[in-house]
Amino acid sequence: MFRPASAPAELDLGVGGSASYLATGASTHGQFGLYRWDMGAEPGGPATHFHRTISESFFILDGTVRLFNGEAWTTGQAGDFLYVPEGGLHAFRNDSGAPASMLILFAPGAPREGYFEGLIEIGASGRKLSAEEWAEFFERHDTYFAPDG
Repeated sequence: MFRPASAPAELDLGVGGSASYLATGASTHGQFGLYRWDMGAEPGGPATHFHRTISESFFILDGTVRLFNGEAWTTGQAGDFLYVPEGGLHAFRNDSGAPASMLILFAPGAPREGYFEGLIEIGASGRKLSAEEWAEFFERHDTYFAPDG
């Protein structure tokens, strides 16, 4: 499988951000999923959460990204890496006021595309999900938020 650098991003994250599917779980026979996450200058990132069946790793390519490892926030810069095992609390934020890019690796290769695309579709459509519908969506995608997250 080859993906040229010139390939367009698969997801528009809004506010100047995008996500590129470098390798999906389907293309790696379930071994891993690798995504390039390009964040715009607007602050943002997910609340503290964990995954029961997948690990997640972050490698900062450019800019500054705040990373939470379940115990403390760390400011990551180009070349910095964070590994989060299954069940590990984590989060990330770009609060720098400048664009930032990172690679996100999921192992094994869970189908994260449905999660990312679902969040974007729900937001873009203006649909309002009930608490039960959100809980089902997150559980289906192995994403569990910390009580204070």
